[in-house]
Amino acid sequence: MTTDAHPEHPVVVRTREKRAADAQLRVADAITAFAGSMTFVYLHVAVFAAWMLFAESSPWPTLTLVVSLEAIFLSTFVMIGQNRAAVFQQAKADHDFVEQELELKTNTDLTREIHVLTTELHRRAFGA
Repeated sequence: MTTDAHPEHPVVVRTREKRAADAQLRVADAITAFAGSMTFVYLHVAVFAAWMLFAESSPWPTLTLVVSLEAIFLSTFVMIGQNRAAVFQQAKADHDFVEQELELKTNTDLTREIHVLTTELHRRAFGA
């Protein structure tokens, strides 16, 4: 959301629009957001405790398998999140570089124009 007081970086807006348009990215974002929440932790504590206490008399082999498979998938989502962050940071850096180069060029042009005007004023004022 852009407000007058706090405009958003153009890269943020483009990234949000791109992610909203892609169903796979929306799913990955939702899973990553849930997996990185305390709700996820509480749910796992409850499910694993119930499993160990009530579901199986010897839960360790199956529980180990389930936890290992879950770790594989969650690590993949962590990597997706890291890749997403890296792409975003690169796009932001590229955008900022272009903007800074444009600002530098504009400032250089203004400085040169000020020099020309100052020289002309000095010439007219002092007849040099």
